[in-house]
Amino acid sequence: MTFFKSALICAVVFCTNPTFAQTNINLGVINADPNASVEITADNLSVNQATGTAVFQGNVVVGQGDLRMSAGRIEVVYGDSTGDISSLMASGGVTFVTATEAAEAASADYDLTAGTLTMRGDVLLTQGASAISADTMRVNLSTGAAQMDGRVRTIFNQGGN
Repeated sequence: MTFFKSALICAVVFCTNPTFAQTNINLGVINADPNASVEITADNLSVNQATGTAVFQGNVVVGQGDLRMSAGRIEVVYGDSTGDISSLMASGGVTFVTATEAAEAASADYDLTAGTLTMRGDVLLTQGASAISADTMRVNLSTGAAQMDGRVRTIFNQGGN
């Protein structure tokens, strides 16, 4: 089911039940390969080998395949034995972009091991001229399935209006 059909169903459920503040959507095109190489650029880098972390600050941009994420600060956590990146924690205004969608939030956690992205704080997802917002969005990047929680709001622009 596409994002628009799922969001329309959610909007109908939300309007008929004002206490309902949770929705499941399928973003369809937000897919990622958690095994693809990760490129990170930033103004500054601090590495702590004892904890297996690196902190990138200032104009941080992360690329992995077709995905792009930018933030003011991103902490990278490396796996214990492999040295591969296991997760990224972004803060300072986060933007997550694919070829057809964009999402913004105050912070985000990208778990490469699990293949999930969780965005928190004034989440706004746009697809074309339509948008959906919530407090939190969790995305399974392998399947494109997503769940949005907390005061979900949708705006649909149909037929080029």
